[in-house]
Amino acid sequence: MLDANLTAQLKTYLANIRQPIELVAAADDGAKSRQMLTLLDEIAALSPDVTVTRADDARIPSFLIRRAGTDIGVRFAGLPMGHEFTSLVLALLQVGGHPSKLAQDVIEQVRALDGDYDFETYFSLSCQNCPDVVQALNLMSVLNPRIRHVAIEGGLFQEEVARRGVMSVPAIFLNGELFASGRMDVEQILGKLDTGSTARTAAKLAAKEPFDVLVVGGGPAGAGAAIYTARKGIRTGIAAERFGGQVLDTMSIENFISVSRTEGPKLVAQMEQHVADYAVDLMNLQRADRLVPATHEGGLHEVRLADGGTLKARTVILSTGARWRQMNVPGEEAYRNKGVTYCPHCDGPLFRDKRVAVIGGGNSGVEAAIDLAGLVAHVTLIEYAGELRADAVLQRKLASLPNVRVVTSALTTEVVGDGDRVVGLRYEDRQGGGVHQVELEGIFVQIGLVPNTEWLQGTIALTPRGEIEVDDRGQTSLPGVFAAGDVTTVPYKQIVVAMGEGSKAGLSAFDYLIRLPVEDAALVAA
Repeated sequence: MLDANLTAQLKTYLANIRQPIELVAAADDGAKSRQMLTLLDEIAALSPDVTVTRADDARIPSFLIRRAGTDIGVRFAGLPMGHEFTSLVLALLQVGGHPSKLAQDVIEQVRALDGDYDFETYFSLSCQNCPDVVQALNLMSVLNPRIRHVAIEGGLFQEEVARRGVMSVPAIFLNGELFASGRMDVEQILGKLDTGSTARTAAKLAAKEPFDVLVVGGGPAGAGAAIYTARKGIRTGIAAERFGGQVLDTMSIENFISVSRTEGPKLVAQMEQHVADYAVDLMNLQRADRLVPATHEGGLHEVRLADGGTLKARTVILSTGARWRQMNVPGEEAYRNKGVTYCPHCDGPLFRDKRVAVIGGGNSGVEAAIDLAGLVAHVTLIEYAGELRADAVLQRKLASLPNVRVVTSALTTEVVGDGDRVVGLRYEDRQGGGVHQVELEGIFVQIGLVPNTEWLQGTIALTPRGEIEVDDRGQTSLPGVFAAGDVTTVPYKQIVVAMGEGSKAGLSAFDYLIRLPVEDAALVAA
């Protein structure tokens, strides 16, 4: 199961185990069970502190990683390979007593949770959002024995997935009931379990000293801005709803100059480490709710947050990015995560051998159709325009696939469901007239992005599309407020463009600060 490179790396990691662990396998004679047992034996052969035993479990194949002689452990149902291999390695280390890098106050908050929590997380091996959830809940179950967690490979347990109505991953169940869907980390999970944590966090934020530069948003533009301002020696903070933004959902990046190929989560991890190299106050999981401009030029702007906290700064750089555009048709919201989804990489394996539609004929839509064609029974790609807009190389690949049908000049009018899940889609023929229905089980929406600027309405100049208007220096209509990245009018929504624009906005903010009158620039570092 493990190649020579992975074996060598894993042996090095396992040397950090401080307490013996047991790999307790539940298996039958099936091929997947044999693969699992081979994997566990290979792991055990790399450390004298790891042993393999057998025991029954309701899910087969599955295995428990247990600290010997205790109830501390985590369970995987299926094979945690692909994106989940890191989750497996971390679970081995943490159950084995290797300390977590989680902040001490968060660790104490997890340990203080009162009650019994049985979590189940459904993941797919191709999902880039799933490992964050799996790793967070695994760690919480190691820190607090009253928290138990099993991570379940949805593609392997299809009957269970269908019975519980799981149609997008990660899907988290708590004590048998749906708890949440989508990417979450320890702090977000705690926020749902410990209702008092939100107020405590808001109070901590409000008590912070004003920043020279406050970056709102943690995507490529935000990271670039923060690095450039922090290098100038001025007090810099980042308030981000999700550090990394849309890049976290990007499977393959092949046009980032000097890097032939990488993946979104890997690039985000490198961005975060680069930001951490400087004295940047990174405040993650913070959604901006309102911008209150300074009363005079050089004064303090205020950013009010959704959790009630407030932050103040002499200059602000807005880099809140964009989100997936919705179709806004009847049935879309009602069947979101019940067949309507926006991430083919994450949710595609849940639709294996089923019929699906992809909405959108640009690069993202055609790429999604190509990826899905290798998993599902049939793909119907629906494009509003008279022809596809994707690159020619992608269109040629799409045309070579036997289980893909392309429908152009089509307006999606309704998502059809049976009350529990999607069963079809209706579209209008824009040329010939008439409404047609396609029977299917899943709909993947890939029709572009919407800037995250609703919270800025009436405060700053926006285009009719909601983009922030900026000049060639990233300056907005408000003095001391700059913007960069996908949220602005700058064309070409690309990672490398956003990084450059963020860096430019950071330099512009610094230039603005040093030109303020001395009495208004007291915050700027000497």
